[in-house]
Amino acid sequence: MKTLNLLLVSAALSFGATATFAANPMVGGAPMYENKNIVENAVNSADHTTLVAAVKAAGLVDTLAGPGPFTVFAPTNAAFEMLPAGTVDTLLKPENKAMLTKVLTAHVLAGDWTAEKIMAEIKKSKNRMANFTTVSGDALSARMKNGALWIYDESGDVAKVTIADVDQSNGVIHVVDHVLVPK
Repeated sequence: MKTLNLLLVSAALSFGATATFAANPMVGGAPMYENKNIVENAVNSADHTTLVAAVKAAGLVDTLAGPGPFTVFAPTNAAFEMLPAGTVDTLLKPENKAMLTKVLTAHVLAGDWTAEKIMAEIKKSKNRMANFTTVSGDALSARMKNGALWIYDESGDVAKVTIADVDQSNGVIHVVDHVLVPK
């Protein structure tokens, strides 16, 4: 049976499908543990050092380590590098803490929104787009396109979910390839 499953996964991958496994995926070269919280897992991801530094600078460590549940759309270092030159350095300055907090909390939903739950909301909507209000009070929308989950912010920016459903003890993380920008 194990060999059959491996063959089916191999066949699916060769046709461009995405395999789904019960275990948490690796993120940034590190295992993600369901019994650890968002912060405890994020600090181990080599792909999220900028996000972790920003969370620390904004004073959000205790919040994101709290009971939640939270859904975090976690931009990679590469996503932060796509911002205009100097943006990250400016946001990390103490005098810009409020702005940094708003940007970061615009990536967070209250609740445990797995990809399956988000897709169910998309299917329910007439325009095939699910709408959410972030912890910052800003709007995010989600849509399925070409077999991928895409997140849209109020500013018209779009982020692709590259790794979905990284379970945490206090919620779920979805890795995204762009920074979402609130208005």
